[in-house]
Amino acid sequence: MKKLLTFFTVLVAVSVTSQNLQLHKDFERNHLTTTFELFKIDKYGNTFIFIDFDYNSAVGIGSAYYEIARVLKTEKMPVGLHIEYNSGLTNAFSYNEALIFGANYSKGNKKCGFSAYAGYKAFTGAGKGNFQVTGTWYIHLVENKLTFSGFADLWTENDLSEKTVFLSEPQLWYHLNKTFSVGGEVELTNNFAYDFNFNVRPTLGVKWNI
Repeated sequence: MKKLLTFFTVLVAVSVTSQNLQLHKDFERNHLTTTFELFKIDKYGNTFIFIDFDYNSAVGIGSAYYEIARVLKTEKMPVGLHIEYNSGLTNAFSYNEALIFGANYSKGNKKCGFSAYAGYKAFTGAGKGNFQVTGTWYIHLVENKLTFSGFADLWTENDLSEKTVFLSEPQLWYHLNKTFSVGGEVELTNNFAYDFNFNVRPTLGVKWNI
């Protein structure tokens, strides 16, 4: 439940801001997740922020994850400069803190679009270099009613878990109106968050476009 707005990187002369709040029910892990996303376009590129909280009835907030990404790009630049920071913690462990530096390319219109970046990923405490490749997409299957969107990440954790990690969260939303949507996502993971198995975790959710 992240990066779902980063593909809107078409620069405009005036500032554009979009934000939403999502609530998901994870049936496999039997917990709720809230996600806040903010995406802002300006004449020098775009900024994306999201925060995830997982809720467990026994302990309250079981985990929190935070990410902020900035793409520096003007109308004359075919490729943008991508800078990103992410970190988080749980009641059992902390996520590996990381900085990402790379190049971003995007293209889109009102019906569909995509964004992709590749970059060097610097983990705190890691003595070896790492990389991350990310793609995001959106397709309005039915205008103003049905949207298929999501992201896919692939990164290495050399000198940490010595694993290559895969994470993807395709989402499908039915728009009740301009403010509220219902739908959900399927979380696909491999070697993610100290779980070295391949997992498929569906959710049902609601989204409030603020």
